[in-house]
Amino acid sequence: MALETSADSPAPLRQISSLLNGYIGRLGAVWVEAEVAQLQRRPGMCFITLRDLQATVSIQAKCYVRVLDSSPMPIIEGSRVVVHAKPDFYEPKGSLALEIREIRPQGEGELLAQLERRKQLLAAEGLFDIQLKKATPALPRGIGLITGRDSAAERDVIENATLRWPGVRIVVQHALMQGPHSASAVIDAVAGFDADPSIDVIIVARGGGSMEDLLPFSDEGLVRAVYACHTPVVSAIGHEPDVPLLDLVADVRASTPTDAAKTIVPDVAEEQLGLTQTRQRARAAVESIIEREQHGLDSLRSRPVLANPANLVESEQVRVDEHRIRLRRVFATALDRAHDDIGHHLARVRALSPKATLERGYAIAQLPDGTVAQQRAQLGAGTSFRLQLADGGITATSHGDAADDAAADAAKNAAKNAANRTRNLSAADEENTGA
Repeated sequence: MALETSADSPAPLRQISSLLNGYIGRLGAVWVEAEVAQLQRRPGMCFITLRDLQATVSIQAKCYVRVLDSSPMPIIEGSRVVVHAKPDFYEPKGSLALEIREIRPQGEGELLAQLERRKQLLAAEGLFDIQLKKATPALPRGIGLITGRDSAAERDVIENATLRWPGVRIVVQHALMQGPHSASAVIDAVAGFDADPSIDVIIVARGGGSMEDLLPFSDEGLVRAVYACHTPVVSAIGHEPDVPLLDLVADVRASTPTDAAKTIVPDVAEEQLGLTQTRQRARAAVESIIEREQHGLDSLRSRPVLANPANLVESEQVRVDEHRIRLRRVFATALDRAHDDIGHHLARVRALSPKATLERGYAIAQLPDGTVAQQRAQLGAGTSFRLQLADGGITATSHGDAADDAAADAAKNAAKNAANRTRNLSAADEENTGA
């Protein structure tokens, strides 16, 4: 029912705002196609300005951050999107906004989202594993080139490869590089080259184009065919920013067809220069080894031992002679010291010997039993005893006290005679010793 108002009976603004909120609240959620004109992320919430694709109509929208992050492709300003939203009227400010519940990329964004899902599935199967990449030969005997007929990519690959290595052999297989039948044509060409034993590497080359033009090179069938290929495959699709799934599964990715030719075919001038430098380094290394060994031999030959081996014997002979002289000197010194020690001991023995005392004119009186008489009382009158002199002994008889003087004189005379005989015998011994 329409609201009846007049200039005399106007409706309050709050009533109009409440009615608008009720009218808009009865609208259900709708799918809206638009372009993201502005995007602001806040903690927990995102505020988006949606603009019509053909008109200048725009409207504010909001959503939770998790809703925006759940999109299969990142949503940025300028993205074409389809949103599932419910209109929401804010009464205090009288503003209308769309409360987004789901957001999806549209057009190119949708294609990118599909490719991203396909990429994740194939990567999970291990088709993009770097460890499974096959190495390309240093100088391929034959190169299989898959490209469009009379295309710039074909000319770039052939011209650059021939310029780098004039004798290179390139076999060209033309195929559709665009359209719905392009993927199957490339698959057949890859299978044909893989079965040819004279082909060492396969190049799939195409110039740049839109994302829709390059979609055949992200075909799952083509990706699996290249993965199963035994021959190394080089992907040269589009330009540097273009990354179809073929680039990920190929053994080598080239940014352009020209880069593919430079990557696969070596430069003959660089190889010749490398050979020349290697030859020079090898020659210098051999000459250095010979010079070092010759210097070592010269050093060995110049040593005194090898220059005159007799020097070693002579030096050792000098050492032996020195040791011999030293040993003789030590032995002579030891003999002299021992001789002196014996002389000293002999002198002491002689000095302590009773015979030396007797030689000085003394005598020893011994009783018949061998006892030495030390007092006169032991020699009574008529006592027979033996008087031991330096040169021998005589038998004597004691006459007692009356005959003491006579006995004393007799003893003195006997001692004197004994001393004279001792001197005579010593002189005779010295004469014999001198003779």
